[in-house]
Amino acid sequence: MAEEKVKLEWEINKKTSWLGTSFKELYLYKDLLFSLVRKEFLSSYQQTLLGPFWVLLQPILTVFTSLLIFHKIIGVPTEGVPPLLYYLAGITLWNLFSDIFLGTSITFTQNVLVFNKVYFPRIIVPLSVVLLSGLRFLIQLVLFFIALTYYYLAGKVVIPVNTLLLAIPVIITTAGISLGAGLVFSIFTAKYRDFLGLLQVILRLLLFVCPIFYPMSIVPGKLKWLMNLNPLSAQFELYRYALLGKGQFTADQVLYSGLFMVVLLAGGMLLFNKTADRLVDVI
Repeated sequence: MAEEKVKLEWEINKKTSWLGTSFKELYLYKDLLFSLVRKEFLSSYQQTLLGPFWVLLQPILTVFTSLLIFHKIIGVPTEGVPPLLYYLAGITLWNLFSDIFLGTSITFTQNVLVFNKVYFPRIIVPLSVVLLSGLRFLIQLVLFFIALTYYYLAGKVVIPVNTLLLAIPVIITTAGISLGAGLVFSIFTAKYRDFLGLLQVILRLLLFVCPIFYPMSIVPGKLKWLMNLNPLSAQFELYRYALLGKGQFTADQVLYSGLFMVVLLAGGMLLFNKTADRLVDVI
């Protein structure tokens, strides 16, 4: 009698893709992905006075602080752009980077109990952070375009319609760099808790190393090579060029940022997937 072949729902083997799972399996867990995004968004603003308005209040407060320090006190030029618009453009992109970087860096420390009890592709959690941060970024971007429209109607700026779409690859590249870096640091924060404090220091340093509150044009020539080592520098300049028509960058710098993102993201994915299950057992 011929043996009947049994169709298996799941098969455990040692072969994994670079994502740690297949795209088909990720699609099967799409409901979980969106549920995580919804849960985190709602829980972030529970029992708060302002609720989701904090998404807008954070960049507004940062802009007014920047106006006081960098514009009024220090007098940093903004290339002819109204300072509020100039700072708001940089801050929205910075918030996207910092939110994804911090959120993915604590993947294991924040979700170890869930990882120990339920199986699902571990990469779902970092992806939910990316989607949630992207949602917050879009809300803040709407605020920027409201301000841009106001200044346009007041005759103080010209909207660079021909370059607006250049912001899309900038957003993708910045999100990719922050996700890749976050995946790498999630391994270290799981093993060594003092890395959480180091992350805060790194973000504070990057806040001033990136041209968020100042243009690259005022950086002394002997220091520009150091600024150009930072793959985010060209992205901030290109982002402002796309939205405001002002920015200093070269094609080589943009290409360097893109290649850096691809290498870092691929390496972060591989490292995350190779160590995820082992880390859950030792945390």
